[in-house]
Amino acid sequence: MRRFIAALLAVLFVLSAYAADADETGEISARYLLMDANGRAVSNEDFPGYFQLIAFGYTFCPDICPTTLAEMSVVMEKLGKASDRLQPLFITVDPERDTAPVLRNYTVFFHPRIMGLTGSSALVRRAADNFKVRYEKAREPGSPPDQYAVDHSAGMYLLGPDGRYIRKFAFGTAPEEVAAVIGEIIANTTDGSRARSGRAQHH
Repeated sequence: MRRFIAALLAVLFVLSAYAADADETGEISARYLLMDANGRAVSNEDFPGYFQLIAFGYTFCPDICPTTLAEMSVVMEKLGKASDRLQPLFITVDPERDTAPVLRNYTVFFHPRIMGLTGSSALVRRAADNFKVRYEKAREPGSPPDQYAVDHSAGMYLLGPDGRYIRKFAFGTAPEEVAAVIGEIIANTTDGSRARSGRAQHH
């Protein structure tokens, strides 16, 4: 009887873990349709065979965004040859000021392969909502309309070669750790297959 109960508890544990993973990944659809620096439409499905590492932010950001992009650059460096299979992306949450040329000049400062994406306010909001990214303008009383900060969620999101969400790296995670995790995922994923991290992600 004890063995039966132990076996039952083990099955329930596995099922609960599966459900937790499903709920976790189910919260993020990871879909976006935006525009690159050349005015071309870009979506999460436009990088077949490539992983995507995505950060949301804006070019006027005083600290979090420069730190995140600098860390993204370190991730690319630490990955070495494996970085050939990773496309880093920076999605603006300030499309009014972050035009395509502004984004191009900003991202290239950190790494030549980081692609900046912008779009209409509606498309940016939709992309942010899909990733569960919150952002809001913060303006000092009496300041000019074009002088404001944008409070926003931080962190980096990893998508697989199929354009689907794998996991999020919280802001402050060491880039060496991020690179190690991504490198392992890339090494264990064949082209065109569903990417899974060390703890299997279910959709």
